[in-house]
Amino acid sequence: MAEFPPLKNDLILRAARGEKTERAPVWIMRQAGRYLPEFREMREKYEGLFDAAIIFSDILVIPQALGLVVEMLPGKGPHFPSPLVVPTDIDKLNHNVDVNKELGYVFDAITMTRKALEGRVPLLGFIGAPWTLMAYMIEGGGSNTLSKAKTWLFKYPEESKRLLQIITDVAVNFLIGQIKAGAQMVQIFESWGGELSPHDFKLFSLPYIKEIADKVKKQLKDDAVPMTIFCKGSWYALESLTEIGYDTISLDWTIDPTYAKSITKGRVTLQGNMDPNVLYGGDETIRSTVKTMLEAFGTNERYIVNLGHGILPTVDPEAVRVFLETVHSVGLELNKKN
Repeated sequence: MAEFPPLKNDLILRAARGEKTERAPVWIMRQAGRYLPEFREMREKYEGLFDAAIIFSDILVIPQALGLVVEMLPGKGPHFPSPLVVPTDIDKLNHNVDVNKELGYVFDAITMTRKALEGRVPLLGFIGAPWTLMAYMIEGGGSNTLSKAKTWLFKYPEESKRLLQIITDVAVNFLIGQIKAGAQMVQIFESWGGELSPHDFKLFSLPYIKEIADKVKKQLKDDAVPMTIFCKGSWYALESLTEIGYDTISLDWTIDPTYAKSITKGRVTLQGNMDPNVLYGGDETIRSTVKTMLEAFGTNERYIVNLGHGILPTVDPEAVRVFLETVHSVGLELNKKN
């Protein structure tokens, strides 16, 4: 591993490990960061208010490494000109992915970024979870119904599991490579987890995200870093997610903090979960919502502040400033009372 400057702000790492913190750390997920030069501007403008940086990349680099072409179309988003249509298309994929060759540019970016941060905050890496990536690879892009991908699950369940395993194997090696390159914490995005029923989630998502956590930690041993799982819409899986080896569970805004705490019972750190649309509600609404959220989660142990999904492209950066400053001030204030 490369040599890096000492870390000056380890708040988020301590929170992920379950240690007490002087306030709840905060960072912001981005939605479709691939479209947002504004996000990078915002990151630079309010850098002192964030407790983590996340590498600027995309979950769809794994399908690219597997041999699929991914185009980013203005106004439309990701597009696969030749998606997987039938199970025999799996044979066309690259089954021997050398992540250093295919995704080495991500590792280089992580190392460069971590050095450039000069220890100000930890650097986060990330991947898309197998089911979410499988869905993109079959749908050919975003979808409101995921009917093509779900057809595979129900019509070709064994072939679907074969594809999920192929993606999982690459995901494990890719995450290990990110950590070796300098990522100090990683997050797995199961963005379409909530599109599965509880039964199907247990078949086609849970085993693979569990395998990722197990293998990454087993192979890295003492070099392992905190791992976060975010399964948007999968409120029903909270108990299961607590038991599969992740340090932090990121929650969307549909999960009540009291409910989440009652299920997880302090076994994992919770992250989230303000509705991103609150950022359109004006300063007072943002402040009151943040205060309510921090009071519900608690601010000095087992909690990382974030949105319940990614920040939206049209959010006013000033609203983000109000959000971040309120997290800092309210967090410190509440901790003084505890």
